[in-house]
Amino acid sequence: MHFPINENDTIVQPPYFYISGFSGIPHMKYYYVFIFFAFIISVLGNSFLMIVIYTDRSLHTPKYIAVFNLSITDLFESTSLIPQLLDTFLFGNQFISYAACLSNMFFVLLFWTMQSLTLTILSYDRLAAICFPLKYHMIVTRRSMFIIVAVAWTCSLVPLFVAIGFISKLSFCRSTVIESFYCDHGPMFRLACNNNFPSTVISFLSPSMFLWFPMLFILISYTCIFVTVLKIATSQDRVKALRTCTSHLMLVAIFYLPISITFGVGSKIHQNARIICLSMTSTIPPMLNPIIYTLKTEEFKVSVKKILKRKPIFPSRK
Repeated sequence: MHFPINENDTIVQPPYFYISGFSGIPHMKYYYVFIFFAFIISVLGNSFLMIVIYTDRSLHTPKYIAVFNLSITDLFESTSLIPQLLDTFLFGNQFISYAACLSNMFFVLLFWTMQSLTLTILSYDRLAAICFPLKYHMIVTRRSMFIIVAVAWTCSLVPLFVAIGFISKLSFCRSTVIESFYCDHGPMFRLACNNNFPSTVISFLSPSMFLWFPMLFILISYTCIFVTVLKIATSQDRVKALRTCTSHLMLVAIFYLPISITFGVGSKIHQNARIICLSMTSTIPPMLNPIIYTLKTEEFKVSVKKILKRKPIFPSRK
């Protein structure tokens, strides 16, 4: 698809883009069915997690403020991506308007970024809890956690507004086929026929800011945690300390490993493999996060049992 450009035109905005997505991959309908069920589990699981945290006052702690924020992020990440993905490929609606494409890009990248930053916040919480147990309640308070979460949202929103602003200044006078499963930033700005240098810089800075630096912080945090745990006298206390980190470590591995491999390999990976890997990174963590916290976190299981044992507010009349 090509659009003519005149010398007097400064910006050419096409009426629509075409998302090519999963091309030439057999039996993709089974994958779409899997994604659909992942979406249902994500919505139900994260809604349940938020309800339990909101209902039980014993979970109104700094750690669970971050967990609640992670559930919000997961819920909206799934909602912003999966219904659009299914509508695009399962039902063949691969044309998307210019404005809808920018909106899709903004929300998918926003919640993906917030998931990365929230996992980093949770690693900070574990670092303070294990390495500075006597000062933990002074270092990590509810107020400080609210501030940290607010800063994370700000750090996610501002660069995205800048990125979308630069995209809106690009002219798309050649191809409008986006080789991704959504309106991805990189595959979209590279289609421009005018100067896309600012978008190129953003495409290099964003992974550093929201992927590599958070990963580095998490690695340093857990190095300090493991050094501290090794200094604990009894093996029972060491196991108890490590057990408080297992849920978070599982979430970190599920989120960061596939996406870091994909970005690390870069152009060496096949386009379809890259698309499938990134789509799974965007759908599987939101599905598994609430399951892991429900099954692996003892205080959360206790809270669920308390809520289930509560008497009804309006007793039945005989």
